[in-house]
Amino acid sequence: MKSIFSGLWVLFMGLFLTNSQAQERTSPSDQPDELGKVSWYRDYETAKKLATEQQKAILVFFQEVPGCATSTGYGTTVLQHPLLVEAIEEEFIPLVIFNNQDEKDKEVLTLFKEPSWNNPVVRIVDPEGKDLVKRVAGDYTVRGLYTAMKNALNASNKVFPEYFKLAIEELEAAGSSSIKEKHFKMYCFWSGETHLGKARGVLKTEPGFMGGYEVVKVVYDENKISEKELNAHAQSARFEGIAKDKSYRIATKDNKYNLQHTNYKYLPLTALQQTKINSALGNRRAAEEYLSPKQLVWLQQLNSGATKGKALSQENFKLAWEIKLGR
Repeated sequence: MKSIFSGLWVLFMGLFLTNSQAQERTSPSDQPDELGKVSWYRDYETAKKLATEQQKAILVFFQEVPGCATSTGYGTTVLQHPLLVEAIEEEFIPLVIFNNQDEKDKEVLTLFKEPSWNNPVVRIVDPEGKDLVKRVAGDYTVRGLYTAMKNALNASNKVFPEYFKLAIEELEAAGSSSIKEKHFKMYCFWSGETHLGKARGVLKTEPGFMGGYEVVKVVYDENKISEKELNAHAQSARFEGIAKDKSYRIATKDNKYNLQHTNYKYLPLTALQQTKINSALGNRRAAEEYLSPKQLVWLQQLNSGATKGKALSQENFKLAWEIKLGR
């Protein structure tokens, strides 16, 4: 039975791989877990041509498909964050090479001197195939990938998009011991979120009530802004620090007040995007710079009346993104 199953699996994968090689790009809604959510090109010559035409680097992903737990895990964890995936697709020419297949994949594998049947490897190269950054191997973390992407953009003298900066800031903050929170009281938490949210290193703001005051909870990265600096920023608007007590409750209806009165509320946004956009709008500044290309298109469609908005829960950014994509 096992041999029959193995034979059927090989046959299935053979059909899939043949079909995928015939297609120009893979489809995130119908591809192996090992490939994550990225739409990959499958032909190196096509990738080189596009890289030259668009003046972009090629992000070459050498992956085992079907693969071991490490390969599958890379696709289901690292290659999942919507903004990181979009940065791969927008800022680079994404190319996947299967390291356990023959013909064209094998030729590219040999060209780059990559081993067969190996764990995930990422190479970011110029249109001629020259490495722009150190080969990413043995590092199966989100940090390893986005650091290589960031360094490659810098090496190519490319403008570093703001949405990618925000994505990196949030990814770096996830699980970090440098993340702290503090509460401030003020005359109006709408103004509180607007002022506090613009500070560098502030990741999230939340309006609430506590001890008879309107307050704002601030989540910040002390590696980017110290408590002293945050206090000074708050005091410049006459906000005072206040110790949290059991009376604290969230002012849900007033959360991101400025954002909620615009079409931005219909977009899937990360917590940091919400914070920066809400602050920019409250300060009467344009906020489009904080959006990715996909988000910007969605906003333009909403503003033009081409599509109707339906409020999205921002608590689960990835789910909201998938809903917006209609998946």
